[in-house]
Amino acid sequence: MDKVRIGIIGCGGIANAKHMPSLKKLPQVEMVAFCDIIEERAVRAAKEYGVEGASVCTDYRELLARKDIDVVHVLTPNRQHSFITVDALEAGKHVMCEKPMAINSAEAKKMLDAAKRTGKKLTIGYQSRFKPASRYLKQCMEHGDLGEVYFARAMAVRRRGVPTWGVFLDAENQGGGPLIDIGTHALDLTLWEMDNYEPAMVMGATFRKLADNENAANPWGPWDPKKFTVEDSAFGFVRMKNGALISLDASWALNTLRADDCKIILCGDKAGADTLGEDGGLRINGERFSKLYVTEPDLQAGGVDFYEGSAGGKPQEIEARMWIEHVMDDSKPLITKPEQAYVVTQILEAVYTSAATGKPVYFD
Repeated sequence: MDKVRIGIIGCGGIANAKHMPSLKKLPQVEMVAFCDIIEERAVRAAKEYGVEGASVCTDYRELLARKDIDVVHVLTPNRQHSFITVDALEAGKHVMCEKPMAINSAEAKKMLDAAKRTGKKLTIGYQSRFKPASRYLKQCMEHGDLGEVYFARAMAVRRRGVPTWGVFLDAENQGGGPLIDIGTHALDLTLWEMDNYEPAMVMGATFRKLADNENAANPWGPWDPKKFTVEDSAFGFVRMKNGALISLDASWALNTLRADDCKIILCGDKAGADTLGEDGGLRINGERFSKLYVTEPDLQAGGVDFYEGSAGGKPQEIEARMWIEHVMDDSKPLITKPEQAYVVTQILEAVYTSAATGKPVYFD
């Protein structure tokens, strides 16, 4: 395979901010078809990112009917992720689906089963894994530098950062608010760094305390409280089968000065680590020669690659390149395994279920 021909389903914000610009930089990629329920968006995307003669449609099934498309990127609101992905896999396409995997674990399981049944490749868009700090920390974990990690914090906390466009505030279309939107990134990164995908019990709480403020300070402008049907903050505790505990915090609006879109803290019996979120840094802490130490690796010095040639570019660009290389060559590393994303979805769903019932959710 010399070229990978891609169809884009959903030409909105995440497509334009992340996927299409990253794919356009790859010489082995051709974006040949674009679909959106708003035709004008698909037309603009085809003009800016597509090959000459790229097709445009408003029904994703028309795109999937094309035999010359190898890969589909599913970039729609959350509720559509599952059935479009399953249909794409059944149509013989490999699929990159934007996070979260699905609005609940039952829908995510359908995707997982379809990938296994068809033999097609499926991955979920968790680009935070490809930040320099995340990649360096992964190497530290694999080397055993932190020892046994028994406590972790996964934080995706905004003081004010409510997305007021699209359907982000709509529970029906999104399946939730900040927990499923940005908390999913922090949780995925934490589980991946720990290489621990065996939850035993989850307790959670969600709140809608600031959503009724009509003229609230917000970088993306005021929101309509009547349309704000999801939580504005959510919190969970995840007990893993090996005894490790993960604290999960997510908010779009919270009266706090400790805010960061994706930050994790790992505490091991040999050392600990804090990522510095959007700043991209990393601090390792521990004890040596009866003295406490904190060290901050120089992440610009190279030598933190997963494999030769993966350095360079923004996290979403590295993610796109590794995904396409995996499609073209099975020997290349897979990025996000769908089985891993499925566990993330199970835990998020458990937080929501626990919040609704006031009871812990236990895993078999």
